[in-house]
Amino acid sequence: MKIPEDGKLLRIFIGESDRWNGAPLYEAIVNLARKNGMAGATVLKGMMGFGCKSHMHTAKILRLSEDLPIIVEMVDSEEKINGFLPHLDEMVREGLITLEKANVILYRAGEKGA
Repeated sequence: MKIPEDGKLLRIFIGESDRWNGAPLYEAIVNLARKNGMAGATVLKGMMGFGCKSHMHTAKILRLSEDLPIIVEMVDSEEKINGFLPHLDEMVREGLITLEKANVILYRAGEKGA
């Protein structure tokens, strides 16, 4: 698979406790991205953050947060990203989605057995 040099970076900011059809939303997004042939996806878990409701989510030593911030990132062609956005419109009921230019320098898999 090849990503054009002038790709797009899609970021989806959601909460760890967000769900889609009984599964964690971040898992559902990544699984759907793979099914749709996206170049890849990465899920990042935040230590602290807040969103539009200004409710603070944090991981403290003495207590476990049930809803830490999650960011799902994907880089692909503009066409692939634009085709994926309608799915996110349905799935993400609360959060933030951003899209920006990405200058793709390198995208390749290593050889098997290397």
